[in-house]
Amino acid sequence: MDKQVHPTVIIDGYRKAEEVALKKLEEIAIEVDPMDREYLRKVAMTSMASKLVSANREHLADIVVDAVLHVARKMGDRYKVDLDDIMVEKKPGESLMDTRLIEGVVIDKEIIHPRMPKRVEDARIALIRRAFEVKKTEFDAKLHIETPEQMEAFIKEEENLLREMVERLKEVGANVLFCQKGIDDVAAHFLARYGIMAVKQVKSSDMEKLAKATKGRIVTNLEDLTSEDLGWAKVVEERKIGEDKMVFVEGCRNPKAVAVFIRGGSERIVDEAERSIHDALSVVKDVVEEPKIVAGGGAPEIEIARAVREAAVGLPGREQMAFERFAEAFEVIPSTLAENAGLDPIDVLSEIKARHEKGEIWTGVNVLESRVDDMEKLEVFEPLSVKKQIVKSATEAAAMILKIDDVIAAERMKPPKKKEGEEEKPEWKPPEL
Repeated sequence: MDKQVHPTVIIDGYRKAEEVALKKLEEIAIEVDPMDREYLRKVAMTSMASKLVSANREHLADIVVDAVLHVARKMGDRYKVDLDDIMVEKKPGESLMDTRLIEGVVIDKEIIHPRMPKRVEDARIALIRRAFEVKKTEFDAKLHIETPEQMEAFIKEEENLLREMVERLKEVGANVLFCQKGIDDVAAHFLARYGIMAVKQVKSSDMEKLAKATKGRIVTNLEDLTSEDLGWAKVVEERKIGEDKMVFVEGCRNPKAVAVFIRGGSERIVDEAERSIHDALSVVKDVVEEPKIVAGGGAPEIEIARAVREAAVGLPGREQMAFERFAEAFEVIPSTLAENAGLDPIDVLSEIKARHEKGEIWTGVNVLESRVDDMEKLEVFEPLSVKKQIVKSATEAAAMILKIDDVIAAERMKPPKKKEGEEEKPEWKPPEL
């Protein structure tokens, strides 16, 4: 713009350069099998290599790959992964190596009655959405109770209704109950007497995960519950984790919802591990959904810059300048990596470019050993879809800024004007110390 190139010309140049960049990425991408655990593991490890959890990245990568493959669903000839099906629970204590995948769900609640069983094997699970209590009337009503006998009969009737609800559960064969709403104290007493484990006020999202993991059906009305609606798990158990109690639903058959249970020495470690695992889950999901990868270390960016510069040669006029700037922008990635590794960015960029000219397309910056290296041999891999999104987002952001003529700065706030006849109040000053 300093050289009087109109923003529209620059935007057009960037859009064309973006097409060249995306085409080049597709050309150099390595196709992989979406179920190839080895490549998925390498992609997960690359995403965690620079994080606080990098020392344990091999263990965590295995967990991440297992979790994603459990919830991947085939749709036509492609796979679809919904990360909402992977529950991530964290509790400080133990070490990062105690982080594990649970083929089922972890519910951050405790059992509602001390006399209920703490562990149920071969669990047949009822998932109820309504409150486990006697329904209140929807209109105002008054009961006139005049004698203790009438009072006793009234309480007895309530008890009988709750007992019938619990007997209904026993009848269909349920031995574990997860309820989204509340459970009456009397109902809890009957559930404990019948040996049914119960958890109340389970979150709606957790109920959905329980349904997917145990292959049960969430029922709104208890009368509609049948034995076919029950979910199954090998074991449901309440465990004390640190200061809290949690309910583990484990050993589900081919579950479509799983849980990653993160442990770590402190609150900060588990928080960092959660962020790192989320990043790893996202990149593995990307590869499963679009099974193409590229090497890292700034190698794809150099290939983009080369392709854009080659395409610029045949262009007329000022669009060439936009292509040149676009190429320069992508060279910032390897030069920044070189700087972070304590290398001279100009020397590194020159060496990488020279090796790319010879056809070594995966040459990039090895930051761990502070040298130029083959990133494919080092197994530093990233999803193609992430690289494509970077190109699209950066081009979009640049084009949007170029379309803005002026930046409107907010005027400094002035005191409101005084009305006619109004005395001007003296300005308040802080007392001198």
